[in-house]
Amino acid sequence: MSRTEKRDYYEVLGVSRNASSEEIKKAYRKLALKYHPDKNPGNHEAENNFKEAAEAYAVLSNPAERAQYDQFGHSMGGRGFTGFEGFQDSFRDFGEIFGDLFEDFFGSRGRRRGDPREGERGADLQYSIEINLEEVLTGKEVTFEIHRLEECEECRGSGAGPGSKRETCGDCRGLGQVRITQGFFSISRTCPRCGGRGEWIAKPCPVCKGQARKEKPRRINVKIPAGVDTGSRLKISGEGEAGVRGGVRGNLYVLIHVRPHELFQRMGNDIACEWAIPFSIAALGGSVDVPLLDGSMELKIPAGTQNGKVFRLKDKGVADVQSSARGDALIRVLIQVPSHLSDEEKKLLYQFAKLRKEKAEEPKGFFGKIKF
Repeated sequence: MSRTEKRDYYEVLGVSRNASSEEIKKAYRKLALKYHPDKNPGNHEAENNFKEAAEAYAVLSNPAERAQYDQFGHSMGGRGFTGFEGFQDSFRDFGEIFGDLFEDFFGSRGRRRGDPREGERGADLQYSIEINLEEVLTGKEVTFEIHRLEECEECRGSGAGPGSKRETCGDCRGLGQVRITQGFFSISRTCPRCGGRGEWIAKPCPVCKGQARKEKPRRINVKIPAGVDTGSRLKISGEGEAGVRGGVRGNLYVLIHVRPHELFQRMGNDIACEWAIPFSIAALGGSVDVPLLDGSMELKIPAGTQNGKVFRLKDKGVADVQSSARGDALIRVLIQVPSHLSDEEKKLLYQFAKLRKEKAEEPKGFFGKIKF
């Protein structure tokens, strides 16, 4: 865009001509984050948009200059503009908005208001455990080993070697950040000397290398309650990594995965399976033994039971992890047709079919010669 074809500043920021100063500031922050050169390296269009938005904000955020612009437009009563470069002095007054803006951009919001020398909370840890469906029914106690950062015993968590101590960083004066001025704006960056800690150590501890912590093994015992499912997460407070500079210890989270069962499928707190029963029992009625997670039980089959019939066995599922109430077991019966029949069995079945006037194939062999 040429110097003589500048867009209206209100249009640039996307606000109305009677917009409040807060609305103008909010609109500019949004555009600056979107078009900042660090976020769009090598993108000249984004760079121009960034400069255009900054120029518009420089005028509209100043009440006196905004009033002149509203009256005279880009001519500003004959004053004239020399372009973006001419606003560097004006932009130096906007340290607050640029400081906040670039702390948002670089992910450091909030840190500049806190003391980097305050205690840092230890990291949370996660450990995955796999159990089977039978163990879901009863719960399980497991013991496992994790490796976590513990306070260094040599320096007692200070990170300083013998005869040394932590000192306030001279580059950032203990703030953990340094402000770099580049033209019309300034950027807050993590102090390269102390790494954002606000302190540095002339002679670091030889054991932990100044980190104040050292990795060590830790055995954990945890009771997995009945009823957990894949994705369940148990929180063990205070079993994560040690904090720094007196910070509290993190937590340990145990992530549960339940292995698929070879027979049962879990549906909430219910379990379901398919079980084959003899044709004769399905037709005449009787009883069969059906499996459960904790054994088996006798299931009564009424005469005339059809293929696919589902029987519900109350309180034979898994426990609810909150209430301990058990779900049900759902048994879907499949009528089992024998694949091999003796001649006598064939004879009897043929008689059965004939009585029902069904067109069954006559048995062959010795019994095939018998007249029925």
